[in-house]
Amino acid sequence: MVHAAEEVGPSVVNIEVRRRDGHRQGSGSGFVITPDGFVLTNSHVVHGADRVEVTLADGRRPDAQVIGDDPDSDLAVVRVFAPRLNPVRLGQSKEIRVGQVAIAIGNPYGFQCTVTAGVVSALGRSFRANTGRLIDDIVQTDAALNPGNSGGPLVNSRGEVIGVNTAVILPAQGICFAIGIDTAKYVAGWLIKEGKIRRSYIGVGGQNVPLHRRLVRHHQLRATNGVLVISVAPDSPAQYAGLREGDLMIEYNDQPIPSIDALHKLLTGDQIGLAARLTVLRGTEKMTLTIRPEESPPS
Repeated sequence: MVHAAEEVGPSVVNIEVRRRDGHRQGSGSGFVITPDGFVLTNSHVVHGADRVEVTLADGRRPDAQVIGDDPDSDLAVVRVFAPRLNPVRLGQSKEIRVGQVAIAIGNPYGFQCTVTAGVVSALGRSFRANTGRLIDDIVQTDAALNPGNSGGPLVNSRGEVIGVNTAVILPAQGICFAIGIDTAKYVAGWLIKEGKIRRSYIGVGGQNVPLHRRLVRHHQLRATNGVLVISVAPDSPAQYAGLREGDLMIEYNDQPIPSIDALHKLLTGDQIGLAARLTVLRGTEKMTLTIRPEESPPS
């Protein structure tokens, strides 16, 4: 554990967020992921920041700017302009095991490089971002986290980063979450490349509902739940496709959609502009509409 903390500690940075008038808006942690100065942190640490100030582990305060921010996954990338940086080694989500040692490193309350340790308590959890979207690949740990730990690394005993510390569940004690490293790598790659993550949307407000057993049997449906359309946004893909309030969405491109979260997972960036089959129940009639998702507006 000492080795892991010594290896990763020099890569952890403190992030101060300031408003235009110079007042401090908040703070958190981050960690260097590339030799040329890209730093991974939480979206909620830097979202809406007018200016970010980054302090490196050795005390340097280089120029810094937010490169990309994705509230839907609560991840962001900041660039620092400094030589002699120490990037972390990134692990893999599939190698994480329940019960293994988990070390959280961060700068809670401005205390430089605080280390806490625990174990991985659970895997495969989901956590809802501030935007309402579900983040999958969440690692639950009992390593003590404080607000300033947000954005810092969760590390295994070999010194590999396995997650990005993101939240403390209050008033529960000892339940903390980190975004799995595979999700973080994917999101960071897109933020560095394009400054954002492209997702698609169809423009419906929906509600998860159980399907009547008779309808499930009659139409030989593969899921027993669907999404009830409670609103259709004007000039949206849903409106152009002919979707109506009261329709029950049950399949998207032949994939069952038992919940809004399941639909969100299917609405990836590569669906933008492509015609898709949306199967709905309107009354007792099963029908298929053609829908073309558009790029989701920024959160």
